[in-house]
Amino acid sequence: MKSKGVVKLARDVKTINEQWEFEKQGKKMELSLPHTWNAEDGQTGPDMYFRGVCTYRKQLRKPELVSGQQVYIEFRGVNASAVVRINGEELARHDGGYSTFRVNITDALKEDNTLEVLVDNEPNEKVYPQRADFTFYGGIYRDVYRIIVDSSHFDMDYYGGSGLRITPEINGEDAVVYFETYSVGDAAKIVVSIEGVGETELMLETVNGKTYGKGSIAISGVHKWDGVEDPYLYRATAALYRGGEIVDVVTERFGCREFRFDAKEGFFLNGRHYPLHGVSRHQDRLGVGNALTREMHEEDMELILSMGANSIRLAHYQHDQYFYDLCDEKGIVAWAEIPYITVHMDTGRENTLQQMKELITQNYNHASIVCWALSNEISLQGVTENLMENHRLLNDLVHKMDKTRASAMANLFLLETDSPLVTLPDIRGYNLYYGWYVGEMEDNDTFFDDFHGKYPDIAIGLTEYGADAVITLQSPKPEKGDYTESYQAIYHEHMLEMFAARPYLWGTYVWNMFEFAAAGRDEAGDPGKNHKGLITFDRKQKKDAFYIYKAWWSAEKFVHLCGKRYHDRVEDVTEIKVYSNLEKIVLYVDDRFFAEQEGQHVFRFQVPIGGVHRIRAVGGNCEDSMEIAKVDTPNPAYFMSLDKVRNWFDAPEENGEEREGYLSINSTMAEIQSTEQGAALLAGIMGQMAGKTAGGMGEGVAIPEAMQKLVARQPLKKLLHQGGVELDPEKLQELNKALNQIPKTKVCF
Repeated sequence: MKSKGVVKLARDVKTINEQWEFEKQGKKMELSLPHTWNAEDGQTGPDMYFRGVCTYRKQLRKPELVSGQQVYIEFRGVNASAVVRINGEELARHDGGYSTFRVNITDALKEDNTLEVLVDNEPNEKVYPQRADFTFYGGIYRDVYRIIVDSSHFDMDYYGGSGLRITPEINGEDAVVYFETYSVGDAAKIVVSIEGVGETELMLETVNGKTYGKGSIAISGVHKWDGVEDPYLYRATAALYRGGEIVDVVTERFGCREFRFDAKEGFFLNGRHYPLHGVSRHQDRLGVGNALTREMHEEDMELILSMGANSIRLAHYQHDQYFYDLCDEKGIVAWAEIPYITVHMDTGRENTLQQMKELITQNYNHASIVCWALSNEISLQGVTENLMENHRLLNDLVHKMDKTRASAMANLFLLETDSPLVTLPDIRGYNLYYGWYVGEMEDNDTFFDDFHGKYPDIAIGLTEYGADAVITLQSPKPEKGDYTESYQAIYHEHMLEMFAARPYLWGTYVWNMFEFAAAGRDEAGDPGKNHKGLITFDRKQKKDAFYIYKAWWSAEKFVHLCGKRYHDRVEDVTEIKVYSNLEKIVLYVDDRFFAEQEGQHVFRFQVPIGGVHRIRAVGGNCEDSMEIAKVDTPNPAYFMSLDKVRNWFDAPEENGEEREGYLSINSTMAEIQSTEQGAALLAGIMGQMAGKTAGGMGEGVAIPEAMQKLVARQPLKKLLHQGGVELDPEKLQELNKALNQIPKTKVCF
């Protein structure tokens, strides 16, 4: 039977974002939603941003209602806990700052009404997240809707969902699409149609006053949702009849696709190998916080696509429905997760289960989503039986609610690979920061080689990796821990080469696509932010590392000169580096031919300089240009502080004098810790490092044996630098002299 077309919507939906009164600590103001009260203080550093209870009020006129209609208020995101009142009467409470919830206000309505929402982002011991490396913005930061429905309607109270579940199953070139509906009231029949395909009347069953509908529609010659190349979406409409009249309608889009995770060959979409070139994304930006507009969501998506990415890890919580819609429309493969993060709370179990139920119910129909993640870096302070049980319950819940997708986890790089937590979900990823917080870039290669060699039948991906960079910081000799744009670029060059050699990785996710607020951080002279983004917090400037990904992943031809912000150069011969997806680059200096080079992705030229020069790189029809200048002394703006300004080429290595047979700051951690006096000296320093690392996330960390061995091989001076403990030259010299008094002992690794 052919569809008769999309029927007219029977429910009345409108936003009520305007004319709210906001009260914080006794002060009132008028504003429009979305809104957060931490748009500024949540982005300025470790001084405590306001976490407390604020109140939003709105005057509502009772709408004209007929035939027992019901009035709901729908909140798309209120962080973190909310109490909803009408005319002083409490109607609902909701814990969880990232999901949709609705409140039926019908019975409490008078002719004139005051809608009041008490919003609380205070620390507590039951609602996640409580400890994490990002800001917990308070506020009603997504849209609010007033929805009027008939007394018979698709269920508005079941975990914020639409009341319509769509499950496509592909069989060769055809598909069968299964439908389930949930409704309340008197449903005479429910008809579901797929636009341009056909329609079916569902079989209905009433249980405990609720009606459940089931049915299916076959699609011959199905048009598959096929990633960024062809993200085709179907549109389904469910119409609820009471008597002969349509009294409620919901419409959902869906895609028909198959996918699998292979432990040896990676990710497959619709039967073909489809490497997931991914980025992670937080939902905030400079001066706005998390109260984003649709235009901002769209800009984020376009920037991600322009780099050539085809997958997004939507961290560390449920994102705006509009952004999931964009993922569907653009063909992005998405990882979705709840904010069960960093530190497990024995008292928070019910909240994790609630948030997972809401995540799956509200997002089940999104074609883009391929997995539901149980937690992120939850083992920071160790793995307890209570934590394991919480994860077993979540894993079982995922499989019960959705048999078509995988359960997943993002594991802290400190978690031992033989932990039972690793193999609990269907797929897993590790968050590795070798080459930034600890170890060297090559340790990432070793980790995956060892893991894949030991567990060849377990699907593994890289769910986080990155290095911080502040775009003003530059260096001719970049090194780990210097926060320069230069080092970040070198780090990501290595990671991309590493991925190419390991096709078994089911996906990789840059941490992060954009800089984001992390109120606990105070680093590199720009506090309150995590600077690992490939694009600045305001989305205005792309760092050089953005373009190395574009060179590997994008088909759009381009040429990019690195180091444009490194204008003042002290070296006599400077490296000019070009990123491009073309295979031949011609370099011009002061409009004269300098050299030609063939290669892939990265092109390096050694150019003598003296004075001011115009540099131009040309590949095919693409080109890029910049100006550089030879200077006698380093530009202090390129360093984290004036104390760091030094001549990289003439100054000797300071404060590291060696005394034969004795320790120094160049001794390894193992050498120092093997002596009683050396261990005592280290105790205080390591405490400082824990408080500095990742905005204080290093405090209370349980360090496994494998990581201890890696740290033990590191020289103390190097570890101090990369750990963010900046000792001035005089104190560093004092520490070295103290170590020079301690005889070395023999150490075996």
